[in-house]
Amino acid sequence: MDFDKVHYKKATRFVTVLLLSTIIISCGSSKNATKSKSSSGKTIAKAENLRKLDSKFDGKISGSVKDILKDAEKFLGSPYKFAGNSSSGFDCSGLTSKVFDDNGLKLPRRSADQANTGKNIDVEEVKPGDLLFFATAGGSKVSHVGIVHTIENNGEIKFIHASTSKGVIISSLNEKYWNKAYLHAQRVL
Repeated sequence: MDFDKVHYKKATRFVTVLLLSTIIISCGSSKNATKSKSSSGKTIAKAENLRKLDSKFDGKISGSVKDILKDAEKFLGSPYKFAGNSSSGFDCSGLTSKVFDDNGLKLPRRSADQANTGKNIDVEEVKPGDLLFFATAGGSKVSHVGIVHTIENNGEIKFIHASTSKGVIISSLNEKYWNKAYLHAQRVL
């Protein structure tokens, strides 16, 4: 009987560590710098430095995008919560699906599924309201999503997202971590 208890405890610890590893990886580690172009859902990675973008954004933001950004900003400071989609806690795709759902656009719940929604666009074409996708677990598999918030005069892209360590925040694509993890952008509006 004691032998079974020992194995049960070991199995429970293993499952707990596995679950925690999945949570940490789902919205936040690092990988090599890549950018993907996807035409059929398959990822083709190529190295690219996103720090010196020549943005084609004209500075005009529609009313519907302003509403989405305003709703996303309401959640700044909300904590990270695995599978969360309310102000008591969000994961990355929970934030995007909540904000877009509240504005009449249904997005799939998972970031990997959101990455196939809308139109794939080049990073130089992004504008506020577009979605940015990242591979934070290594490789080229989508594991994180954020909403383009602003594009600075120098082309710097800032996005709002749910970070595992800081909750809902605004980050820059110029940050080394996000620059390396960036995969592609999608326009869903």
